[in-house]
Order: sequence, then C-alpha cells, then structure tokens
Amino acid sequence: MKLAFFDTKSYDREVFEPKLKKSKIRVKFFDTRLCEDNIALAKGFDAVCVFVNDEVNSKVIDTLGSYGVKFIALRCAGFNNVDYKYAAEKGISVVRVPAYSPYAVAEHAMALLLTINRKIHKAYLRTRDFNFALKGLTGFDLHGKTVGVIGTGKIGRVFIDICKGFGMNVIAYDKFPMEGSDIDYRSLEEVYRDSDIISFHCPLTEETYHMFNLGTINKVKKGVVIINTSRGALIDSEALLKGLLQKKIGATCLDVYEEESGYFYEDFSGEIISDEVLSRLISLPNVIVTSHQAFLTKEALENIADTTIENLITLEKEGTSPNEVK
Repeated sequence: MKLAFFDTKSYDREVFEPKLKKSKIRVKFFDTRLCEDNIALAKGFDAVCVFVNDEVNSKVIDTLGSYGVKFIALRCAGFNNVDYKYAAEKGISVVRVPAYSPYAVAEHAMALLLTINRKIHKAYLRTRDFNFALKGLTGFDLHGKTVGVIGTGKIGRVFIDICKGFGMNVIAYDKFPMEGSDIDYRSLEEVYRDSDIISFHCPLTEETYHMFNLGTINKVKKGVVIINTSRGALIDSEALLKGLLQKKIGATCLDVYEEESGYFYEDFSGEIISDEVLSRLISLPNVIVTSHQAFLTKEALENIADTTIENLITLEKEGTSPNEVK
C-alpha cells in the first residue's frame, strides 16, 4: 500500500515512521493539509491519512476516487471534516481512531480549569519578573462546585471521575445516557442552568453545531466557566465573546475553535491575525486558548499510530475494519 500522509508534524514522523516501515506500508509525508487546492498531491497513492483540520469534502473525494484512492484514514476520533457518506457512495472506506487516550483529553480539560481558576499562567509570568504580588490571583474552591459534563463517552466519563476526585458535584447530559451507570443525568437545560462549570465532551454533528449559543448563554449561571476540548463549532464563538464581554460568562478555556483550521498548529507570532473573534478572545484576561493539544501525550500518539496502521492493514486484507465510519 502507498500512503499519502497529510498535515504532518514532527511528532507524527517520530511515532509513525518506524511503525510504518515495519508494516511495509510505503509512505510519503506532506506538511500541508489536504484540501481542494493541493489534492493533486494524493495522485498515485492507495490511501490518505488525514487529521482534524484537513478538508475532505465531496470535491476532494471525487478527485481521490479518480486517482484510485481506496482508503481515508483519520488519525483522530472525530470525523466531522470528512464527508464519509459521500465517500461510501464512491467506494472509499473511511476509518478513524475512536479511542487513543481519554485520559489525555480529560486531564487537559482539568489542567485548563485549574489554570484559569487559580491564575497559574499569570503567576508564572509574574514570578519570572520577580513580582510576587498576589493581587488579581484569587480563585475559588472546586470542592463543592457543580460541573456540568455534556457528552459522557470515554473522555467525558474520565473527566467526571477527575471532578469527583476534587469533591465536585457532577451532573451530565447525553442524548444516549449510559445504562447502568451512576452518572446523574439531567436535561440539557438543567445542566446549563445549574452548573458552575460546563465542559463539552461530545462529537460535532448537525445537531450539536452551535449547541452553545446566545440563547443558551442566557440560561447559564452568571460567572459560569466554559471548557471546550472537543470540537470548536459546538460553541458559537461570537456568542461566547459577547457573553464574556457582558460578564455573563466568568471564564473560558478553549483547546478548540470553530475557525481553527487556518491557524492552529502553525506559528503566526510575527503576523496580524485577521480573525477578529479569535484575536479578541485571546486578548481577554479570563480566557485561555491552547492550540488543539489536548490529545498530545506520548501514550496517545503511540495508540493513534498503532490503530491507524492496523486500520489500513485490516482494510486492505479484509475490505472492512471495526473502526470504519459508516
């Protein structure tokens, strides 16, 4: 099998390259994202490997099909950036990595919460300049606070366990509640209304797109903390900014952003960012933005590589895979 590997970063090469050599899959790494403008790079390959910000729409799939590409391998859990139904119509199989390390993402969500609450990022910068003043660094006890978890898949459940370890009250919403669990499921409106902290851990679908918007912001507690380590478009960014400016939302932690594909994973430190909403969010003192790094642990990278390669080998041998998106 010949594999075109898109949106390659140094950590991808370090983990994937030795494993791919052992698997005898021939690979070419491309730094660029897969999209309509550079689809020609996929010509001559049997499969493409893509990540969260590659754009695999119907036009890209049409071209992939004309090139004889048979497989699209996502090295992530989410698949909202791939028109998988259209791919199926064209005879192209789509596989993903449904579980690589729920601990990585859940732990990052808690790290963001602790940082924004106890102002760790500000204290770090101050003490680097030998400024040991405590003014403006007051936080609140997590113990006894109510956290609303939206989405109780593997990541959501790990986050729930972490929150319980801090002595927090946990309520949750999921369209498909986990049977036999001790999770305190509530309606979505109740989660918005009663939570001091709300953390998103659900996939992006037509139904969940902008599920947190101006209407829902009006339902939350004043001063609520919002955490999103799932998919950016779960939250209407303009509405989020408005809620922050009106002081309805107390703080926000984002590892994802709905228009991140043009910025995240790249260095724009010497340039002017044209996305006014993102620029304004980052400038606010009660907002932390990390660049979709919640997954980035050694364990997760190893699991992602192993599962991605196994997906491709299984597809080639058997024509299907347990991790196929259907």
